[in-house]
Amino acid sequence: MKNIVTVQDAVTAFADFIEPTAAELDAIEEESPLILAEVDLLDAQIKAMDHPANDVDTRRIRRARNRVLAARRDLVNRTAGTHAPGGVA
Repeated sequence: MKNIVTVQDAVTAFADFIEPTAAELDAIEEESPLILAEVDLLDAQIKAMDHPANDVDTRRIRRARNRVLAARRDLVNRTAGTHAPGGVA
């Protein structure tokens, strides 16, 4: 019979490496307006699937898409002067 042993020590030994770095957290914070706009678009699309299409849903989805495009534009304009590490454009 084999003994069942937990792998808790092996997993928690690397816990410091699992946490996001400050640079990763900054990148997430910088992209958060785009992420929120994409979530709003997804919510509008999900609401529109619950019933037959109507003008209100069409306008809601169009406005959500416009917010996503505006958030992408703003993100690109903010990050245009920065370069990725390693010389990658």
